[in-house]
Amino acid sequence: MSADGRASRPRALIRDEAVSRDRAVSLYSLVVDAAARTPDALAVQDLRGGLGYGALDALADTYLAALRSRGVRPGDRVLVWTDKTTEAVAVAQAVLRSGAIHVPVPRANPRERVARIAADARPALIVTDHDDRVPGAACVPVGDLLREPAYGPAEAHHPVRPADPAYILYTSGSTGTPKGVCLSHGNALAFVDWACRELDLTAADRLANHAAFGFDLSVFDLYGAFRAGASVHLVGETLAQAAGPLVDFLLESRITVWYSVPSALVLMAEYGELLERGPGALRACVFAGEPFPLKRLKELRRAWPGVRMLNWYGPTETNVCTSYEVTAADLARTTAVPIGSPVAGDTVSLEDGEIVVEGPTVMLGYWGGEPRTGPYRTGDLGRYDAAGRLEYRGRADDMAKVRGYRIEPAEVAAVLVAHESVRDAVVLVVGTGLDARLHAFVVPETGPEAAPDTGTRTGPGPERGPALLELRRHCARFLPPYMAVDAVHVVDGFPRTPNGKVDRAGLGGLVARGVRA
Repeated sequence: MSADGRASRPRALIRDEAVSRDRAVSLYSLVVDAAARTPDALAVQDLRGGLGYGALDALADTYLAALRSRGVRPGDRVLVWTDKTTEAVAVAQAVLRSGAIHVPVPRANPRERVARIAADARPALIVTDHDDRVPGAACVPVGDLLREPAYGPAEAHHPVRPADPAYILYTSGSTGTPKGVCLSHGNALAFVDWACRELDLTAADRLANHAAFGFDLSVFDLYGAFRAGASVHLVGETLAQAAGPLVDFLLESRITVWYSVPSALVLMAEYGELLERGPGALRACVFAGEPFPLKRLKELRRAWPGVRMLNWYGPTETNVCTSYEVTAADLARTTAVPIGSPVAGDTVSLEDGEIVVEGPTVMLGYWGGEPRTGPYRTGDLGRYDAAGRLEYRGRADDMAKVRGYRIEPAEVAAVLVAHESVRDAVVLVVGTGLDARLHAFVVPETGPEAAPDTGTRTGPGPERGPALLELRRHCARFLPPYMAVDAVHVVDGFPRTPNGKVDRAGLGGLVARGVRA
């Protein structure tokens, strides 16, 4: 054990091994290279079974031939709307090998939301593993791809440059519709290469993939494992929310590197006896996506003295751009841990208190918009601590993190207004961290509108308009589960600021005063 509490490892030797191979120029070459080195080594495992690197490579080439026979060409988008399976991983590899752009959409997304994503991405093909279909779009089940006739030599992978787009991740959009963040092969590899070096990843590691494929945390889980020739173990969407079984998975799968939002670790600690049962084979625990409640973090740090713990920061648009390692010294801390210092060649600065990022991990731009030029303004507020490390201070706009996911309240409000009994709606995030909840304020179609200068009258209860359960069912048709509203307040109208805008602080005050939901 080293002086700082880490398990002893031949750090320099492992880093030399990790960087001795030629630098990859594409995300698909990581699997190709690993298959050439260790074809029988486990690459990816789901709840049904696993694929070695040789088998994953071959299956990806089979899917590649099928995609080409379906007319997929370089630059096309292929939307993959599936559960988390080994087949979905192989399809993603095939998409990249074709020179097309991978658009992962978790299965939990309802058809109506996927239709909006498809309208923006305009995919040449939608690959599914279920019976749902997007009207007007070319859809094909994964199983049918295996029955496609070969089209040309499967080994003819389309050459790509680091600057070529690799994937689009759709996040909650401020305009009320999903927004596509487009990242290049080089963007992802700059982050993945740094992360592999930082965590000393080797072929012996076993990484857990807790995040959904459409969430940026999964980029490290998958491509970090492939870069090192390690194995990645997929956590299904149902298992990801089950505390006890999730701890069983961690221990029984002998996971060595864990990466998730803090909410998952808190859930496992509170309801799955994570601290009591110990870390098992775990040597590194990484978390990102939201602040980790200090008390819970210190409990975890104290319980796992031999496990490295890292707090990573970065919006989807930048991958991870800063990192801070939580050590025993932080047990005396009384304030939140920093988000740390720049990584992966990025430059991170503050402009009028806003965190601004420039460097190799920063996105190409939003799909369908102008290419990004210059630094990316995150909309996050920060400050430096006494040691010069960056601290996160919250959002500069209305976007927030709820249950570890980035959410634009405007997108939720737009769905609520589509309900036949809702005339207008405003959605607020009330609370912070693990206590953050989505509160919807709705004006019913039959309710009177308050005069602009009289503020808002609240009704006697949800019987005046649509109830919470009804609106949650409605939202489930258009939004993923993590964007479901937690409370509904039926109001006659919204309080306004002097310039006519909705007074969000005033609405938040209604919650604080205990308005019925």
